[in-house]
Amino acid sequence: MTYDALGPGALDYLPCRYGNSKLLFRGPRRDLDAPYLAFIGGTETYGKFIGQPFPAQVEKTIGTTCANFGFPNAGIDAFAHDPFVVNAAVKAKITVIQVLGTQNMTNRFYTVHPRRNDRFVSASQLLSTIYREVDFADFHFNKHMLNRLMLVSPDRFATVRTELQQAWLARMRLMLGQIKGKTILLWLSDHAPQSCDENDDQNLGTDPLFVTREMMDEISPYATKVVEVVASPEAISAGTTGMVFSQMEAMAAAQMMGPGAHAEAADMLIEAINRLV
Repeated sequence: MTYDALGPGALDYLPCRYGNSKLLFRGPRRDLDAPYLAFIGGTETYGKFIGQPFPAQVEKTIGTTCANFGFPNAGIDAFAHDPFVVNAAVKAKITVIQVLGTQNMTNRFYTVHPRRNDRFVSASQLLSTIYREVDFADFHFNKHMLNRLMLVSPDRFATVRTELQQAWLARMRLMLGQIKGKTILLWLSDHAPQSCDENDDQNLGTDPLFVTREMMDEISPYATKVVEVVASPEAISAGTTGMVFSQMEAMAAAQMMGPGAHAEAADMLIEAINRLV
């Protein structure tokens, strides 16, 4: 069993489980017998280093229980293959689904850990054939592996990127199709979705990774509403101000969305939710 070590200044996420899910969610645990909204997503939805992430802020404002099913570094696979999460979303009044990057999913080229989706497990025979000169035993994380493949051959990497994008579209259609109730697709980033021409292969640090405007347009009809939150310059320039982390977590915290971006996301979600209820 794995525990998050709480060093000086670290945030206690009150981790909890729901039903038969194998995922450990942020607490405190919410009562799912009462009417509730479900929030599905990755590190931002979970609220890493954030005392009051946007699901908690929405709950405080609208007065309806908001169940946070965010999971750090999750891809779509963590939720699409979790019967509990899908069932909880079906029963929710509204489900908010954060747009996640394409890299943390099992696809034709590589397999990821079923729960810790950012962990690289193995390359397929197809990928090993395309990149014969690469030793895939060197990799433990998907982004590390993808960075290496891009550097070895940008031309061959275009095939990998296309596969990730197609797998993402198929997986999003599957998940949204399973949720029969109202859904809000949430884009939360420091930039708006870019077109295929603008989305640069050379930058693997921009999340949601490889999700383009065209992909958002294709998947949007499967959701009740789309909310695009682009963090303001003020929220970005605040850096880690207001975040809670230990000294050992400082580097990781600097890569995360801060409290300002969460407040902006909460405001836009509250407006959208009020229009749907």
